[in-house]
Amino acid sequence: MTNIRRAVFLDHPSLDLGDLDLNPLRDCFSDLQLYAQTLPDQVIDHLKGATVAITNKIMIDAAAMAASPELKLILITATGTNNVDLAAARARGITVCNCQGYGTPSVAQHTLMLLLNLATRLADYQKAVGEGRWQQAKQFCLLDYPIVELEGKTLGLLGHGELGGAVARLAEAFGMRVLLGQIPGRPARPDRLPLEELLPQIDALTLHCPLNEHTRHFIGARELASMKPGAFVVNTARGGLIDEQALADALRNGHLGGAATDVLSVEPPTHGNPLLAHDIPRLIVTPHNAWGSREARQRIVGQVTENALAYFSGKALRVVS
Repeated sequence: MTNIRRAVFLDHPSLDLGDLDLNPLRDCFSDLQLYAQTLPDQVIDHLKGATVAITNKIMIDAAAMAASPELKLILITATGTNNVDLAAARARGITVCNCQGYGTPSVAQHTLMLLLNLATRLADYQKAVGEGRWQQAKQFCLLDYPIVELEGKTLGLLGHGELGGAVARLAEAFGMRVLLGQIPGRPARPDRLPLEELLPQIDALTLHCPLNEHTRHFIGARELASMKPGAFVVNTARGGLIDEQALADALRNGHLGGAATDVLSVEPPTHGNPLLAHDIPRLIVTPHNAWGSREARQRIVGQVTENALAYFSGKALRVVS
């Protein structure tokens, strides 16, 4: 049975920075090969002889599967499955498992961190101190930028699963009222407001929904214009949910009070992005690191280990194909 337990991790530094305990994962396999990097033209070579492939963002397509006849199991160290051809996996009898819910505390606190930064104008005040403006002030404090209290404000949530629920609880702890919005492509629910009703009455919007054909750019120029003047937008879900040029324009024209995003439509943004321009006011961009606490990444190791052991015992977990 040892031959069915030869595994390769195609992009292991995308998960482990040298601070994780990989021993539970190593114990699952007779051999575990860790690759620091796998370029597109190296995938087939790196999969050679492996029965288990572990991947975070490396694409495993139909051609790679066809060239890897011993491959039986693909373990994704993330929730998204867009980097694996699920139809090809099903056709070849390859089981695909993902990880779920591992980053909820990390992403939820990152979401509130971004919202708090916007409300308190932290970046502006830090810059002012760095430029020596507090040192030159005529009084004990510097209050050049309006500070907004979250208490009593209304937060709109798009996506109320495990992550959205965690964000809602944190927002309520700050005294915010939470309203839930209807996600396009999903059945209508009485506790979910259509966008045209939700957006005009909220002071802040946070996104926690998947990117698909129904949600791509579903927050565009019209939707942003319908929000209250001075409202905040925070996206820690997927970059393509928001029309990035429309968001840049809404910040430049002063309609929004600020925006923050942990995600962009193409990552890394090697060819630029409308939200990386230097003239956009009140914008915070973080490099898709909301999920990346050590605790969250160790939970991924635990879930991948569980998925592998469950597969070997004939009771696969978190199966997506």
